Amino acid sequence: MAVAATGVEERLLIGGEWVEASSGNRFDVIDPGTGELVGSVPDAGETDVRAAIDAAAAALEGWKALPALHRARILRRAADLIRERRDMIALVMTSEQGKPLAEAAGEVEYAASFFEWFAGEAERVYGQIVPPMNPANRVLVLRQPVGVTAAITPWNFPAAMMTRKLGPAMAAGCTSIVKPASATPLTAALILRAIEDAGTPPGVVNLITSRSAGMVAQELFSDRRVRKISFTGSTEVGKDLIRASADQVKRLSLELGGHAPYLIFDDADLDEAVDGLIASKFRNAGQTCVCANRTYVQSGVYDAVVAKLAAKVTKMVVGHGIRDDVTIGPLIDGRAVDKADEHVRDAVAKGARLVVGGERLDSGEHAGGSFYTPTVLEGVTPEMLISTEETFGPVAGITRFETEEEAIRVANDTVYGLAAYFHTRDYARLLRVAEKLEYGIVGANSGIISAANAPFGGVKESGYGREGGAVGIDEYVDVKYVLVGGVGT
Repeated sequence: MAVAATGVEERLLIGGEWVEASSGNRFDVIDPGTGELVGSVPDAGETDVRAAIDAAAAALEGWKALPALHRARILRRAADLIRERRDMIALVMTSEQGKPLAEAAGEVEYAASFFEWFAGEAERVYGQIVPPMNPANRVLVLRQPVGVTAAITPWNFPAAMMTRKLGPAMAAGCTSIVKPASATPLTAALILRAIEDAGTPPGVVNLITSRSAGMVAQELFSDRRVRKISFTGSTEVGKDLIRASADQVKRLSLELGGHAPYLIFDDADLDEAVDGLIASKFRNAGQTCVCANRTYVQSGVYDAVVAKLAAKVTKMVVGHGIRDDVTIGPLIDGRAVDKADEHVRDAVAKGARLVVGGERLDSGEHAGGSFYTPTVLEGVTPEMLISTEETFGPVAGITRFETEEEAIRVANDTVYGLAAYFHTRDYARLLRVAEKLEYGIVGANSGIISAANAPFGGVKESGYGREGGAVGIDEYVDVKYVLVGGVGT
């Protein structure tokens, strides 16, 4: 069995130099599985953020002038280095974030895939020659890098969410400032070291760690040189960023909250459906924006699905992520445990039946950590908290439905629109339901939906913009129309 990482000390990366915060202040990073110290990072202030913006601005002209082929080579080399360092990065990730080591290693591979994908996209940022309306003119359409960008990344996927933003930014010729979540800054630093060692010029990517997310955002939004910001986090914070962007009309990409429905129809392959539900709901202990949060099962298979799900969830092993047999690691902190437990207690008080789980684990090997047993509730109704709020924990609530029309109606009855899932073996139904679900991402007969080559993002209050896929690089380029007159015929 691996040993959790300790004594990991990292610094800020500004203009190609690894430095302390100008104040000299640092903050600790805590293992959510033990409550013990993993390491520390600098607690940056306004001066440090401004220095990072200065460095990104100074590096911009040289980086965007570099041939796309050269930028692509650097991205591919960075992907190779991330993979070579997978085990070390995964161990640090598990120690500061909590997910099982196998999941962390999978995330590192996923993170590398974004650099591979956007290395190819860097070579294909094509413009257009448009037939002119006047034969004496020529019309050109150019796609050019937007400029200095910033990436504000979450704690639940500290490697992949960073490369999903940095990959297209670097490929397009933009420079960046990265602000990782204060709970998981060490993984971010290791990814940045791989980027630097791949031959990235100084200042192209800069790392700011800070406990004051509001201060960092204020500096980024007030500096006119920062032209685009990508954020993954809550809808509430996303709305604040939209307001902050108005003064300078900054471009935003926002991947915000989700409240994903998971529909299982009578004609589904039940084993496939339950396996997909487990993959969606319990990955990362339920701490993903695309987790199944509301599960709707048609009456004809309701009891069978509940029984199959309960049998598999009962066998899940809860513990520190470095243990080989663990399938459910800790939640990120005690507040996350409180929220999961609140949703369970509220549901039971309002008539749901607790099938499996529903307990805090805080003694013995779980002492000091933020653990909650994987839980299944059945008989969930609309007035329960789990039906209206994102749980972000290992709690599956099951609701019965009768008709396809009812399933689509309740699935869409939310302000969120990030991800949705459904299972059916009826091809006509598959097309109908996929088209009618009001979500940016739909998984049909699958609980795993993310991939570097596919566009990721939501609708409604789950945000706007897309990361990944062929359209991902569009978020980092400006389209310029050039009319050349006096050419003649």
